[in-house]
Amino acid sequence: MSTTAETLRPAPGLPQVTLRIGAESRATGTATHEHVNPATGRVDALVPLGGPAEIDEAVRAAHAAFAVWRAAPAGTRAKALLKLAQLVEDNTAGFAALATADNGIAQTTAHATVAAAVEWIRYYGGWADKLPLGRITSAVGAGGSFGHTLRQPYGVIGAIITWNAPLMSLAMKVPAALAAGNTVVVKPSELTPFTAMLFADLVREAGIPDGVFNVVTGGAAAGAALVEHPLVKKVSFTGGPDTARKITAACAQSFKPVLLELGGKSANLVFADADLEAAAMHSTFMAFGIMSGQACALPTRLLVQDSVYDEFVAKVGAIAASFKTGNPLEADTICGPVINQGAIDRIEAMVARAQEQGARLVTGGARLDGDLADGFYYPPTVLADVDPASELAQKEVFGPVLAVTRFSDEDEALALANGTEYGLSGYIWTSDSRRSIRLVEALETGEVVVNGAPNAVAERPFGGIGHSGNGNEGGLEGLEEFFWIKSVAYGNG
Repeated sequence: MSTTAETLRPAPGLPQVTLRIGAESRATGTATHEHVNPATGRVDALVPLGGPAEIDEAVRAAHAAFAVWRAAPAGTRAKALLKLAQLVEDNTAGFAALATADNGIAQTTAHATVAAAVEWIRYYGGWADKLPLGRITSAVGAGGSFGHTLRQPYGVIGAIITWNAPLMSLAMKVPAALAAGNTVVVKPSELTPFTAMLFADLVREAGIPDGVFNVVTGGAAAGAALVEHPLVKKVSFTGGPDTARKITAACAQSFKPVLLELGGKSANLVFADADLEAAAMHSTFMAFGIMSGQACALPTRLLVQDSVYDEFVAKVGAIAASFKTGNPLEADTICGPVINQGAIDRIEAMVARAQEQGARLVTGGARLDGDLADGFYYPPTVLADVDPASELAQKEVFGPVLAVTRFSDEDEALALANGTEYGLSGYIWTSDSRRSIRLVEALETGEVVVNGAPNAVAERPFGGIGHSGNGNEGGLEGLEEFFWIKSVAYGNG
């Protein structure tokens, strides 16, 4: 697309995207990116992109601010973060509107996402003046010593967030890092730049000093510069395995620690004794109604016991077909567009290959046209009888596509669930508490939720194993990711 004079200014209601470096808000960078509204397919803003030079400035601003922020009383940090949580909550409508502009999230989901982000910020704000500072050890008597441990902030944290849930990514990384006394440089995706602008405004309004939180939109060169910068002491990344490998390799050069929250191909096990009505509604909404299937922890593999398989597939297909896909600003829309044309191409190709390999199309399966032709709309798509070894069962689609496979018994269900390279989330539906206990222990995932419990909540650690990453966000474990541990001992001399 060509850039016209009109696209130099953002569309009405959108903030101008700037680089937030220390106290400066800079409208230019080393390059620009045309932001395309996924609901319309049209350019609605020109986004400045930072490069290595801008990353260096931001990191140095964060490094200078670290001394001030680290020395601030814990109560000061707590007060600022709790105020930030309140400000985000007060701006729910604004964040919901920007979420839709960023990547087409339906308004119902967008509002729920803001509420979840507020809880994450508030949770870590509450920890900021109650930090677990260390452990005391001692050996009494002649020649004894007194010892203790210290948890100390790293310094500058480099945070790279993905495009699918920018506010949640900010809420899952930034408050914990700041509560621990670190400073942060965030590189948002150029595909979703607007949310970070409002967040940065509110960080300043909350009284957090300039330089503690910095934002540089950019592409791969900016990300590489952030990861490799010697003043960045830890990297927190949300995204895909291919980029994570490059980040890990770069960090390995200086043994820099890295926290990785990656993709998933989460299995949803439905047994014959489950509440099938509740399981069908929850399973379908979680597969499609959360960001049109564009989230890492969603139950995108549905494993159903033989005796209820046909009945359950029919229920899920009917519910999926009833979900309105369309304008994300309309109140009754459940599924908005996917992020861009590249996503449409990937989804269409994977669905076509799955059918060639024997999968049965239950509903969906074709890009929407008519009034929606200009946007990137793909309907909820259910494919049954999916071969568990096939691409659709093994690879993340990151779109509104659900793969359904049958199983006969608990052992087969477990083998299928654990039969991928991913290990992020697992879902179980059963009325047998002993079975759920067995499966919770046996599933090779960082998180397991049973009978519709919420996932990825602030008070519980969230993270994966295998190709789903390492480390945790959420809970006390998520706070401890932003400390390094020092051991101290005092002798009698």
